[in-house]
Amino acid sequence: MPRLSFARFNHFYAPLALLAGGLVAARQPSLNEFFTSLFNVLPTVLLLLGGAFCVAYARVRETFLLVVIYLVYFLLDTQVDHYRLTGKPLPEAALTFHLCSLLLPALYGLYGLWHERAHLFQDGLARLAVLFAVLVSAFALARRFPDAILAWLTEIRWPSLQSDWLQLIQMAYPVFLIALLGLLVQYLRRPRPVHAAQLMVLLGLLLMLPQVFIRHGALNVMSSLMMLTLVISVAQEAYQMAFRDELTGLPGRRALNERLQRLGRQYVIAMVDVDRFKAFNDTHGHDVGDEVLRLVASQLRKVGGGGRAYRYGGEEFALVFPGRDLDHCLPHLEAVRLSVESYPLQLRDKSRRPRDAEQGRQRRGDSAASVVSVTVSIGVAERLTTQRAAEEVIKLADRALYSAKAAGRNCIRAHGENRRGAVRTAKESAADA
Repeated sequence: MPRLSFARFNHFYAPLALLAGGLVAARQPSLNEFFTSLFNVLPTVLLLLGGAFCVAYARVRETFLLVVIYLVYFLLDTQVDHYRLTGKPLPEAALTFHLCSLLLPALYGLYGLWHERAHLFQDGLARLAVLFAVLVSAFALARRFPDAILAWLTEIRWPSLQSDWLQLIQMAYPVFLIALLGLLVQYLRRPRPVHAAQLMVLLGLLLMLPQVFIRHGALNVMSSLMMLTLVISVAQEAYQMAFRDELTGLPGRRALNERLQRLGRQYVIAMVDVDRFKAFNDTHGHDVGDEVLRLVASQLRKVGGGGRAYRYGGEEFALVFPGRDLDHCLPHLEAVRLSVESYPLQLRDKSRRPRDAEQGRQRRGDSAASVVSVTVSIGVAERLTTQRAAEEVIKLADRALYSAKAAGRNCIRAHGENRRGAVRTAKESAADA
């Protein structure tokens, strides 16, 4: 079973903001004409545009989540409009509402936990077949045995749990609870913005349903904002895929290119390369190589002096210091180099890995784990008046990096005036002494 990961609170910022805004708007006695018209058409617009956006990014799961929410909105909207205009519900209103209260969390939880496969067309057909079968079966039973289905739905099975504030049918609450727990476990195992959004949207739908016939606009407002939450989460993940490196968590090459276009007239760029990474990767394996890259990235992320770390490609990273000069940046680069060198990386023999936690605790600190030292070479260049483009500064930093490699690695070389020259390592300074 995969190890549970810590939640990332920034994944919940947008869902929580939209949920809070929706609850506030839904509790208003009335909405002005503009917002009433907006929320009347927004669910349909979000289904069409948001669904097209999800399909374009091959997000079949989120597409069907939008469809499920919209179907519930569509089925209840007619009932709510009639009740609002006449003050009396339609004959089938109770049965429709209770069926939606039960099927919404069931289908939403199913699609939310249904992982996407490689064959998107077949995956979409399978989901569509399930949705079609459930809806046709529910519609047929409701038409054939309306009174029996309504009596079964509204039956009080747990009298001790009956309360005035539990306004949905009793069967709906365990279904919501199971779906919420499933989505919570999914998020803890893989913290992603879309998993956080799925969890918060289901919570918002649970809060929406009891207010459908009570609060004016609750159905339109909450359905719109919950669908918008899903679309935003897909856009957030698309941004991360394009601008953030998945392995190290650092901004990627595209994010670096965007940042270079917004630099001013004074800045410093440093290129960082992991020493002997290819030989290290070939000797210990790609998994350990990935650990090395994550280690280096974690130390580069802590760079001071106003610097920002980026994954440039392969085992190479870039550090950008906007508005700084070379003299200011060199001490911070040396601190980063030392932090990488002094951080021990333990390599354990996988064939001797204990099978349970107790054996693992007993073996901690034994000789089965070998410690290796990772080092980096750094080349740095400052933007001068003769260089107009950031790409030219990167080339100069690359040349300085080659000089650092030729000088024995694990050191910093700066391109520029002779007085700045080379920054020697602590080992070189000690040897001279």
